[in-house]
Amino acid sequence: MEAVPAELAVVFGARSGTVETFEARRGEGTVRDDDGVHRWPFHCTRIADGTRSIEEGARVRFRVEPGPVGLEAVAVDASDPAGD
Repeated sequence: MEAVPAELAVVFGARSGTVETFEARRGEGTVRDDDGVHRWPFHCTRIADGTRSIEEGARVRFRVEPGPVGLEAVAVDASDPAGD
Protein backbone atom coordinates (compact mmCIF):
# COMPACT_ATOMS: atom_id res chain seq x y z
CA MET A 1 0.00 0.00 0.00
CA GLU A 2 1.29 3.45 -0.89
CA ALA A 3 1.91 6.11 1.74
CA VAL A 4 -0.93 8.57 2.28
CA PRO A 5 -0.13 11.99 0.81
CA ALA A 6 0.51 14.60 3.53
CA GLU A 7 -2.47 16.72 2.43
CA LEU A 8 -4.80 13.76 3.02
CA ALA A 9 -3.28 12.61 6.31
CA VAL A 10 -5.36 15.17 8.19
CA VAL A 11 -8.59 13.29 7.36
CA PHE A 12 -7.60 10.11 9.16
CA GLY A 13 -8.58 9.43 12.76
CA ALA A 14 -11.83 9.63 14.70
CA ARG A 15 -14.32 12.11 13.27
CA SER A 16 -17.93 13.01 13.89
CA GLY A 17 -20.71 14.02 11.57
CA THR A 18 -24.23 13.32 10.34
CA VAL A 19 -25.59 10.63 8.02
CA GLU A 20 -26.59 12.70 5.02
CA THR A 21 -28.04 9.93 2.86
CA PHE A 22 -28.65 6.21 3.18
CA GLU A 23 -30.21 4.01 0.52
CA ALA A 24 -31.18 0.75 2.23
CA ARG A 25 -31.78 -1.12 -1.05
CA ARG A 26 -28.15 -0.56 -2.10
CA GLY A 27 -26.74 -0.47 1.45
CA GLU A 28 -24.85 2.73 0.69
CA GLY A 29 -24.83 6.22 2.09
CA THR A 30 -22.84 9.34 2.81
CA VAL A 31 -21.69 10.99 6.03
CA ARG A 32 -21.21 14.76 6.18
CA ASP A 33 -18.26 15.68 8.38
CA ASP A 34 -18.89 18.24 11.15
CA ASP A 35 -16.59 20.64 9.30
CA GLY A 36 -19.38 20.89 6.70
CA VAL A 37 -16.88 20.57 3.88
CA HIS A 38 -16.11 16.87 3.58
CA ARG A 39 -18.59 14.17 2.63
CA TRP A 40 -17.58 10.51 2.86
CA PRO A 41 -19.26 7.50 1.23
CA PHE A 42 -19.86 4.34 3.26
CA HIS A 43 -21.36 0.89 2.80
CA CYS A 44 -23.62 -0.91 5.29
CA THR A 45 -20.83 -3.41 5.97
CA ARG A 46 -18.94 -0.46 7.50
CA ILE A 47 -21.57 0.23 10.21
CA ALA A 48 -19.90 -0.49 13.55
CA ASP A 49 -22.67 -2.46 15.28
CA GLY A 50 -23.17 -4.85 12.36
CA THR A 51 -26.65 -3.64 11.45
CA ARG A 52 -27.42 -3.15 7.78
CA SER A 53 -29.24 0.16 8.15
CA ILE A 54 -28.83 3.59 9.72
CA GLU A 55 -31.19 6.55 9.84
CA GLU A 56 -30.58 9.64 7.72
CA GLY A 57 -29.81 12.53 10.04
CA ALA A 58 -28.22 10.28 12.69
CA ARG A 59 -25.23 11.76 14.51
CA VAL A 60 -22.25 9.41 14.14
CA ARG A 61 -18.56 8.91 14.83
CA PHE A 62 -16.41 7.28 12.16
CA ARG A 63 -12.92 6.93 10.73
CA VAL A 64 -11.81 7.75 7.20
CA GLU A 65 -9.67 5.13 5.46
CA PRO A 66 -8.68 4.26 1.90
CA GLY A 67 -11.24 2.01 0.23
CA PRO A 68 -11.47 0.29 -3.14
CA VAL A 69 -12.35 3.51 -5.00
CA GLY A 70 -10.96 6.22 -2.71
CA LEU A 71 -11.37 7.46 0.84
CA GLU A 72 -14.46 6.26 2.69
CA ALA A 73 -16.06 6.33 6.14
CA VAL A 74 -15.59 3.14 8.17
CA ALA A 75 -16.69 2.03 11.64
CA VAL A 76 -19.74 4.32 11.33
CA ASP A 77 -21.15 4.36 14.87
CA ALA A 78 -24.37 6.05 15.98
CA SER A 79 -24.24 4.60 19.52
CA ASP A 80 -21.95 7.31 20.92
CA PRO A 81 -21.68 10.23 18.51
CA ALA A 82 -20.15 12.54 21.11
CA GLY A 83 -17.38 10.08 21.91
CA ASP A 84 -18.28 9.99 25.61
